[in-house]
Amino acid sequence: VFHGRILAQRLVGQETRYEVEVKAPYRRRFPLVSREYLWVPNTCGCPPLLEGGEYLLMARRHVNHEHTLNRILLQDGGYARPWTPREARLVREAARHC
Repeated sequence: VFHGRILAQRLVGQETRYEVEVKAPYRRRFPLVSREYLWVPNTCGCPPLLEGGEYLLMARRHVNHEHTLNRILLQDGGYARPWTPREARLVREAARHC
């Protein structure tokens, strides 16, 4: 889970690749750097992510069996919500309870 700002997007085959500025990581199971690529299947029912928009994103690290592909994937059932001051408050409260 992380707070990110969409910098750019590019259609690549059946997926959209978003360049994301990682503003703040939360509950991370894998390391994030300040800029990441977020991959979204075009069949995903996720809300569209707009360039310049800030979102709370719940994605997972996807590594294939050959370990030749290592990327962040927002799947169906993932979470992408526009960032608001309310989101910041909820994340801080959740972090205090962990």
